[in-house]
Amino acid sequence: MIKIYKTEESIVNEIEKVEDGCWINMITPTMEECINISEQFDIDIADVRAALDDEESSRVDLEDGYTLILVDIPSIEIRHKQEAYTTIPLGIILADGVIITVCGEETPVLQAFEKRRVRDFSTKKKMRFVYQILYRATSVYQNYLRVIDKRRREIEERISDDTEDKDLIDLHELESNLVYFATSLRANGVVLDRLTRYERLKQFPEDREILEDVIVENKQAIEMTAIYRDIINGTRELLSTIIDNRLNNVMKYLTSITLVMAIPTVISGIYGMNVSGKWMPLSQTPYGFYIVCGIMVLICVIVLLILRKRKMV
Repeated sequence: MIKIYKTEESIVNEIEKVEDGCWINMITPTMEECINISEQFDIDIADVRAALDDEESSRVDLEDGYTLILVDIPSIEIRHKQEAYTTIPLGIILADGVIITVCGEETPVLQAFEKRRVRDFSTKKKMRFVYQILYRATSVYQNYLRVIDKRRREIEERISDDTEDKDLIDLHELESNLVYFATSLRANGVVLDRLTRYERLKQFPEDREILEDVIVENKQAIEMTAIYRDIINGTRELLSTIIDNRLNNVMKYLTSITLVMAIPTVISGIYGMNVSGKWMPLSQTPYGFYIVCGIMVLICVIVLLILRKRKMV
């Protein structure tokens, strides 16, 4: 799918044909659409389709007649029947008079521009537009990071009440999301650093300020990712320790019950031996059976008191 936009007096409008100073937004484009754009602007077809490969790494390529900027942006996917976060490539191509974006799916990073949520946005100021896209991407990263931390806090609040093995799995999923974010943010940081050094890319002082803001926000997102990973790791260790401690308490309780139940078993086993009844204590005594039962109950109570004193039950 290809949509073409152009700003007039700070208002973005969708247009039918390619014009000078427009933005061509390609979302999951077909091969035919990629070939048309490639031939129209003399761009290598591999560069047009680079963002459609999930394995592509972030980079900046200065080619004859155009520039390719490839970065990773956050995305939502379904893993194990629940919502999770990952990263996907976003290609930004600066061609003759136009800016082209290529992505494998709809993304809130670009939707903010389509729905007029970004101020001072112009498709004619290409480098400023690029930096605004990158700034928006880092903002989405930070929003998703806050959501991840909120989910972590929800799991942490359940630790003292109803801790389950599922919570450990959920923490592992959250940590996996942060690994994807950390890797992509570091790669994007390299791209941002290169953009500050390329003199071929025409930039105004205002554009430089936006780029500096993007670099700062990207570093902040990296720090947030590292902090949240450490916190999740600590929460997971705490959760695992609590589950192990509860298991130990259950085993200790069952062991104590087994010990108490063994007392009447041993006594009744002795009295059940095939020997002459006259040699068994209390066998000829009136109410001997009840006396033996009372002794067994007394011994069990004494053992229970000892175990409780030692906090075994």
